[in-house]
Amino acid sequence: MTTASGTRRVPQRREDVWRALAVLHPYCAVCDVSYVVSGPVGTGTTFVCAPGELAEGASPRDGAPRGTIVEWRPARVVVTKLELTPETWTTRIELADAGKGGAEGTDVTITVTHEPARGSRLVRLLQRSSLQRLVERTVDGELAKLPAHLEQALAEG
Repeated sequence: MTTASGTRRVPQRREDVWRALAVLHPYCAVCDVSYVVSGPVGTGTTFVCAPGELAEGASPRDGAPRGTIVEWRPARVVVTKLELTPETWTTRIELADAGKGGAEGTDVTITVTHEPARGSRLVRLLQRSSLQRLVERTVDGELAKLPAHLEQALAEG
């Protein structure tokens, strides 16, 4: 298992950051990913994510990555697990008020964990440093997208 974490402070209120990051909209233009969610959103909700924007009423292709929300504490924490072949990616987003009562905005901590589903120990050992760099770049990339996600959420109202 390989994990990386990072934190970035943004000036927006925690509730606004939650709406921008945790609510699965049908399409995220920042990530260029479509989400198809089954049922109300909360712990246990399953979803499919597909690259690009799906046409209205279209379904993702068979084999599209499937995910589950494994923890959901509104305006505080969301944890998703995305099952790919042959690996699992877990993303944890934690929000905390920055400064007294959030006067300085919100601290956003993103933790990404990669877990191979199979493969020999030797192969995993050989890939360890490259996987660590990949997971760290993934966290850095997600933190870098925060302003764009917030801008998109504010534009949607």
